[in-house]
Amino acid sequence: MPTVARYADTLLAEGERIVLRTRQHWFATIVDGRVPWALFVVSLILLIITLTMGDGGVRTVLGYVVAAGLVVSLAWLGKHYWSWMAQDYIVTNRRVLKVEGIINKRSADSSLEKINDAVLEQNLFGRIFGYGDLDILTAADVAIDRYRMLNKAPGFKKAMLDQKHALETEFAHIPGPPLRAPGTGGRPMSADEVTRALGDLAALRDRGALTPEEYERKKQELLARI
Repeated sequence: MPTVARYADTLLAEGERIVLRTRQHWFATIVDGRVPWALFVVSLILLIITLTMGDGGVRTVLGYVVAAGLVVSLAWLGKHYWSWMAQDYIVTNRRVLKVEGIINKRSADSSLEKINDAVLEQNLFGRIFGYGDLDILTAADVAIDRYRMLNKAPGFKKAMLDQKHALETEFAHIPGPPLRAPGTGGRPMSADEVTRALGDLAALRDRGALTPEEYERKKQELLARI
């Protein structure tokens, strides 16, 4: 039986191959769906109460409320699950690609040669169940791309860095200009973009992901691009 290609597969360039494909950990469907889960549980409790009540108008009204609660919560949970299934977080031999959305798709990618830092954070449950938050800092825009509750996060980071090293090695053996041209680099940024980027960098510094020296250096790089 032929395999139906996913949307992310249609975005691959010629010669580009997928090294690792994953999505958020399934815990994310519980965390993000905590409101419909709560509605579902409350509806079940009300259903049990309704079944113990005698016939009457109150039971009829409560029955309609329970039915509506169950339908809404199940539809809401189905949407969360479908959104989770539609995710594609991919490492290729050229870039890191993120695709999200059920009908309206949103894709974002970072070229491996532009990746500057990768910061992985895992709490106790994350280490036990194999998920974590991965922040990718790109040198081009001094921006941060966050992969929240990423499944197999350590393996994703390792695959990304391995492919980055392989790509840089490949470029090093090609005659011509260096992988990163010298100079100030990067496009000019608006004041709002710089403010947002500084906020992201400050958050990483406060979490200990960046040293004060690294923070100051990146801060000066940002301010120089206004």
